[in-house]
Amino acid sequence: MKITKLASLIVIGALVTPLATQAADNPAGTAKVWVKDSVVTTKIKAQLAASKVSSLAMVHVETDADGWVQLTGKVATPAEKDRAEAIARTVDGVKSVDNQLIVAGK
Repeated sequence: MKITKLASLIVIGALVTPLATQAADNPAGTAKVWVKDSVVTTKIKAQLAASKVSSLAMVHVETDADGWVQLTGKVATPAEKDRAEAIARTVDGVKSVDNQLIVAGK
């Protein structure tokens, strides 16, 4: 009976150790920051798609934890490039926009 309990504790310890190590590697706030970033990115993409300009739907959006947004991809006109940046700037949580869009023409 004592051997069974001891064996059970050893198995449980072996299974829990990797989880404890993983938890130590990830600070408590990391998951919350990632969710916030994906929400901002999703809001920007939704507004770009809702703008009814087809090339804006192809804009790639990256967002970091500090509210920095980078726009990449190709658009048809300089006006669309400016419109994409203006849309991104209106979303809550965005502090700055790095507009790296390339005007490729139609």
